Amino acid sequence: MRPPAPAPVPAPGDAAPPTAPRKESAPPVAATPPAPPALDLAALEKRLRATNAIGIFTKLSLKNQVDDLVARFRTFHQGAPVAVAKLREEYDLLLLKVLSVLQDGDPELARDIGASREAIWGLLLDPVKFKKVTS
Repeated sequence: MRPPAPAPVPAPGDAAPPTAPRKESAPPVAATPPAPPALDLAALEKRLRATNAIGIFTKLSLKNQVDDLVARFRTFHQGAPVAVAKLREEYDLLLLKVLSVLQDGDPELARDIGASREAIWGLLLDPVKFKKVTS
């Protein structure tokens, strides 16, 4: 028996290029959600007045409730001891009422108001922005 032949040693110039380590494929980039539309309180108010999803007496009742809430925020911004948590609770209840009235009759307006919920809260809570929108 013959001993096995040694493996040929390639010449330095004949060597195959080293293979690069395999890169793991990058995870797919999640699509970023579109930015919410710019908040336009005047347009939302106009749409609320124009919608047929809310009857005239309900609109008057909601307007009175909004006016009462705005008055409580005005008192808060004047330095009166008003709990922010209480204001938030009243705000959330009012918004839920509006959304429940709109959801079947004007779902697009309900969606836009729901999407603006935190932005509206931010306007009400910030004294400078509050003054601008209520002046």
